[in-house]
Amino acid sequence: MPAINHQILLGSRPQGEATVANFQFSEAPVPTLEALAEGHVLVRHHYLSLDPYMRGRMNESRSYAEPQPLGAVMIGGTVGEVLLSRHPKFAVGDRVVGLGGWQEYSVVDASARGAMLSKVDTTHVPLSAYLGPVGMPGVTGWYGLVQIIQPKAGETVVVSAASGAVGSVVGQLAKARGCRVVGVAGGPDKCAYVVDELGFDACVDHKAHPDPKAFYKALKDATPDGIDGYFENVGGMILDAVLLRMNAFGRIAVCGFIAGYNGEPTPLQNPALILVNRLKVEGFIVSEHPEVWPEATKELGTLVATGRMKFRESVAQGLASAPEAFLGLLKGRNFGKQLVKLI
Repeated sequence: MPAINHQILLGSRPQGEATVANFQFSEAPVPTLEALAEGHVLVRHHYLSLDPYMRGRMNESRSYAEPQPLGAVMIGGTVGEVLLSRHPKFAVGDRVVGLGGWQEYSVVDASARGAMLSKVDTTHVPLSAYLGPVGMPGVTGWYGLVQIIQPKAGETVVVSAASGAVGSVVGQLAKARGCRVVGVAGGPDKCAYVVDELGFDACVDHKAHPDPKAFYKALKDATPDGIDGYFENVGGMILDAVLLRMNAFGRIAVCGFIAGYNGEPTPLQNPALILVNRLKVEGFIVSEHPEVWPEATKELGTLVATGRMKFRESVAQGLASAPEAFLGLLKGRNFGKQLVKLI
């Protein structure tokens, strides 16, 4: 058993754009079995998930969740294996998913109410997929599409950040439900992946159309029948263009506003269109809907296990690479789900 647990803490709050200087490296001892309290387990993390929501938690401002405390291990989803256990439902060697944070090991009180630790089956689904298409990102996409957009066959669904961990799931689920699906992504490689591998009908490259008028024209060309459902990850120019293309009684699932994560203003240019077209616009936090997780993960797990759900991963090596990989994620440098491999 190693004696040291390497960790990354939030050392300071960003002033505008986050930097590596906001993170702090630390160490802590790894407990022995004798030191574990009853009901606790020691987990060795194999992968750490990096997700855009973490940027909002670094701020001190009011949000849907408490800010990330200064001097504490950065929050984050993890998958790994149980090394030591003093809980009857967890055995050494069990593969688990939880919220272990930016560190190599975590101690979890598995007997606590709402304990964030679950066993997973890796027979047909890779362990890392439980942080992607069969985990929080996948369920996020499932909920926004199935519960809010509620697509009907023949409708047009647009997905921003379409090549990412959430957007790629939304598009494939919408295609499986008989929709015309248009993605928005940054760069020709990502757009080619969205169309050629994920099966979207079209993809608009926002980097090739940085001017709002040019982007709107490209989106209009890709959505000749208008837009019935929109899955929002970005905000800004993309949302403005989408609102101009929304059909009456369209539905918009608001998952994120990455365009404003550094404090940039993101005012809507035409908010009256929400009323004019009687649009349903609903923001959501997937952790507030535990009732849907069994149904969602069953569908997503089956699709991944049978090869009908495609997914891609960007994998950084070692805990020390997490800050740079996270900052790259916020700038769209990742391709697919951003992970850090810890073992």
